[in-house]
Amino acid sequence: MKRSIAILAALSSGFALCAAAQTPAAPAKIAVIAFQAAVTQTNEFQRNFADLQKKFTPKRDQLKALSTQIDTLKSQLQAQGDTLSEAERASRARIIDDKEKQLQRDGEDAQNDFQQEMQDTFAGVATKVGAVLTSYAQQQGFTVVLDGGTQQAPVVLYASPTSDITKAIVDAYNVKSGVPPPPAEPAATTPRSSPSAPKAPAGAH
Repeated sequence: MKRSIAILAALSSGFALCAAAQTPAAPAKIAVIAFQAAVTQTNEFQRNFADLQKKFTPKRDQLKALSTQIDTLKSQLQAQGDTLSEAERASRARIIDDKEKQLQRDGEDAQNDFQQEMQDTFAGVATKVGAVLTSYAQQQGFTVVLDGGTQQAPVVLYASPTSDITKAIVDAYNVKSGVPPPPAEPAATTPRSSPSAPKAPAGAH
């Protein structure tokens, strides 16, 4: 998510500079937001993320089937190795090797494709959440909004709970977008990410 972190860091800096420039003489009124978590908690992102998961399900199943096939061929070779000719053993070993290389290539391609689309999905919602954040900060009279949900500067060491506007921004964005909340998932299930199971973004659960 390096690209996503860079986006939200740039947005945070822009909000701070814009608000400070508008009210240079006013006492500072500071708010804190976990921006990445706010984006991933919106109904729109949750919906888009679920759609992305469904899109990659066929590829994930295809890779799983290939992996199972490789395991079966290995088991057969191990069980029948003593009864096979040297040429037959070598032939089967080459087939297994070729399939393992294919699995690795296809898995890496699927992983890269998923990560790219994941970043695009995040960036698309983040831009709109940023606009809502700017409007909210101006309406509430905040001069600076700091992102406390990233290790990038600025680092917030302490913030009063009343200064955390993360939930307020999520709620405001959900109202503006009009996207309903996703249906509740069955208990003890974890969202699956990509064919090679990359981790979901923070706050997406």
